[in-house]
Amino acid sequence: MEKHAKKGFSLHVIKKDEPSLVVRSITVAIAIVAALLVSAIFIFFVTKLDPISVYTSMFKGAFGTARRSWITIRDTCLLLMISVSLAPAFRMRFWNCGAEGQILIGGLTTAALMIYYGDKVNTWLLLLIMMAVSALAGALWAFLPAWFKAKYDTNETLFTLMMNYVAIQLVEFFVDFWDKKQSHSVGIINMNTAGGWFPKIFGQQYGINILIVLAVTIFVYIYMHYSKHGYEGAVVGESIATAKYAGINVPKVIRNNVMISGAIAGLAGFVEVSGISHTISKQTAGGRGFTAIIVCWLAKFEPFAMALISLFIVFLSKGASQISSDFGLNEYASNIITGIILFFILSSEFFNNYKVVVSFGRKEADA
Repeated sequence: MEKHAKKGFSLHVIKKDEPSLVVRSITVAIAIVAALLVSAIFIFFVTKLDPISVYTSMFKGAFGTARRSWITIRDTCLLLMISVSLAPAFRMRFWNCGAEGQILIGGLTTAALMIYYGDKVNTWLLLLIMMAVSALAGALWAFLPAWFKAKYDTNETLFTLMMNYVAIQLVEFFVDFWDKKQSHSVGIINMNTAGGWFPKIFGQQYGINILIVLAVTIFVYIYMHYSKHGYEGAVVGESIATAKYAGINVPKVIRNNVMISGAIAGLAGFVEVSGISHTISKQTAGGRGFTAIIVCWLAKFEPFAMALISLFIVFLSKGASQISSDFGLNEYASNIITGIILFFILSSEFFNNYKVVVSFGRKEADA
């Protein structure tokens, strides 16, 4: 039997060591540049527009005026707060997809206090009460899936998703209960008195929003990196068996970390209702609970990295709205541009964690 050489081709995907922050940042930067180039091709050939003009319009949509800049900062802070809320649970490999519901519950309790006590209690005292109650409500809402996970090892993804729908129905019920005009809306709460609204500080309408989010972000960073409970959560995330062997009370760690996650999401609901929209509806969360999953994942659960990613995603959102307005594009065209950029950024995670090895060789084959 004769044997002859035959050209061979193989492709392997190999896991890399954890890249440094510099390498990870460079990879993401390359992905963004590539995304802008591909988006430019789409813009030029499909929409027949000048890509530079489109990108300039995107920037103006986010930072074109002082008001737009503050709105971008405001929305970035809210998305950052929700993203940070997921970090303690995600680091423990508890996939909390229920931030939407936790935000709604926190916002619902805030709205109730504003409606019943907005004109009866001192503003600063009421804000402290709403802050505490919204955090407690979010923590309790997260406790149920955490308890079932710790006790019966239920699927937390499905459980927390289902809790979102329960929260939506609760909000709908109370909106109809409070609605005296049968308009299916509570409208702006305390519009004439601003009872329960965040007051201006340093002359800025959203100053308190920024201070709260900054404080929460620093707290979560310290909690995750320098506290005993944060360390135990990381160990549980790496290996439950190792955590048990080390004497860690795994059910307690799960409950505590998930309740902290829910409490911060509840606080985000408080910030949204009291500090931004001054109303409550099933749209209060606005899908940010799911967007925050992308932010948290891209940042590798690091709170300060989430700030930059949150800003970038809010920038894309504001920019997409602006180019739709400036150039008469429908929302689908602008969303395609946003989608291309997000796709490349998400794909950069693959190249941060894996490398593709292509080899060409010769191998013997039977004739």
